[in-house]
Amino acid sequence: MVRISGPAADRALLSLTGRLPEPRTANLAWLREDDRLLDRALVLRFPGPASATGEDLVELHLHGGRAVIGAVTGALGRIEGLRPAEPGEFTRRSFESGRIDLAEAEGLADLLQAETESQREAALSLASGSLSRRVEAWQSRLLALSAQMEAVLDFSDEGEVGEGMPPRWDEAIADLAREIRFALGAAPVERLRDGVRVVIAGPPNAGKSSLLNVLIGRDAAITSAIPGTTRDLVEAPTSIAGTPFLLIDTAGLRDSVDEIEAIGIEKARTSLAKADIILWLGSPDDAPSSGAVILVRPKADLAEPGRDGVGMSVSARTGEGVDRLVTALIARAGELLPKPSEVSLNARHRLALREALEPLESAGDCEDPLIASELLRLSRIALDKVTGRAGVEEMLDALFGRFCIGK
Repeated sequence: MVRISGPAADRALLSLTGRLPEPRTANLAWLREDDRLLDRALVLRFPGPASATGEDLVELHLHGGRAVIGAVTGALGRIEGLRPAEPGEFTRRSFESGRIDLAEAEGLADLLQAETESQREAALSLASGSLSRRVEAWQSRLLALSAQMEAVLDFSDEGEVGEGMPPRWDEAIADLAREIRFALGAAPVERLRDGVRVVIAGPPNAGKSSLLNVLIGRDAAITSAIPGTTRDLVEAPTSIAGTPFLLIDTAGLRDSVDEIEAIGIEKARTSLAKADIILWLGSPDDAPSSGAVILVRPKADLAEPGRDGVGMSVSARTGEGVDRLVTALIARAGELLPKPSEVSLNARHRLALREALEPLESAGDCEDPLIASELLRLSRIALDKVTGRAGVEEMLDALFGRFCIGK
C-alpha cells in the first residue's frame, strides 16, 4: 500500500487515474503516467480532517512486485509538490493534527515491534487509548478541584462561597493521589519489551549452559565437561508460550585466580542483582537471598548418591522436568508482567505521573488556597506530558524515528 497525505493528495490521484472516487469507497482503477500503464489497483481517498492524518489522504493498494511499486512511486515522485515521507511521518502528522495523542502513538510504535502475544496485547491497549482515557479522567477531576479553588480565591470576600478550603478537599485529593500511586505500582511495560530477566547461576559445570540451550531450543551457549567454560554472560531473548524472556547464562561462581574467569564471575554477580528470576543450580544453602529464586537440581539423569532433595529436578539431556520448570517460569513471569486489565506504563509515563503526584500530595496538605491552586496547576502540566500536550518536544523525533516508512 502506498499512502499520500497532504494538500496534493487528490491532485496526485487525479493525475494517476483521471478521476476522483467517492470518499471512503474502494474503487478499482488503472494507474497511468501519461500513456504508460503502471498497475491496476484498489484506490481509496479520505478527505481531511476526517482521515488518519487529519489531512487529505489517498491510499493505493498495489500488486506487490518491486517493479510495480517502483514504477508507481517513481511516477508520484515526478508530480510537483510530492516528496517521499520520512519514517513515522504519517503518525507524526496524526499526532500534530490531534487525531491521536502521544501515548497512543507510543502504543502504535510498540505494536509495530511486538513479537509476543503479551507485547501485542499491551501495545494494542495503549494504542487504543486506555492510558489516555485514564489520564483524561484524572485531568477532569483536577480541573474540577482547580475550579473550586479559584472560586475560593475569587469570591470568598463577596460571601458567595465559604472561607478556607473547599468541602471534602482532603478526600478528593487523597482519592486521586491513591489512583495515580496504584497505576505507578503496576509492573513496568519494559519487561514486556525486553523480556523477564532470568539468570541461570550456580557453581562451575552445574549444567547452566545446557539448561539455557534446552529452554530456548537452540545452541546459544557452549557446553563442555570442563569447569569454567562460560566466562562471559550469554544473553538469549526468547518467547515461551507467548511470554517474553531474556535468559542469561553466567560464569560458574567460585574463587578463581584466572583473571579472565574472575571478570566473568563478577559479571555474573552483577547480573544476579538485576535478575527478575534466578534459576539456581547450586546448593540451596548457597542460593542468593534476594530475588525470585527457583531451586533447580540439574543432571537428573545422573544417579548421584546423596543428592540434595530440595529443588526442581531437571535433566537437559533427557528433558526430564523441563516442562515443569517452564510452567514455573511462566507462572513467576505472570506475577512480574503487566496484567491484561492493567494500564501499562513505560519509563516516560512513570516519570510524568511521579511529577504529577508530588504537587498533588502537597496540595492535599496545604491550607493556603493560593499555593494549593498553583500545586494543582503543576500537577495538570505533568499529566499533560503523558498525552503530549506539553513538554515533550525533545523526544518526538526519537519516537517517530522508530516507525517504518509509510507509517
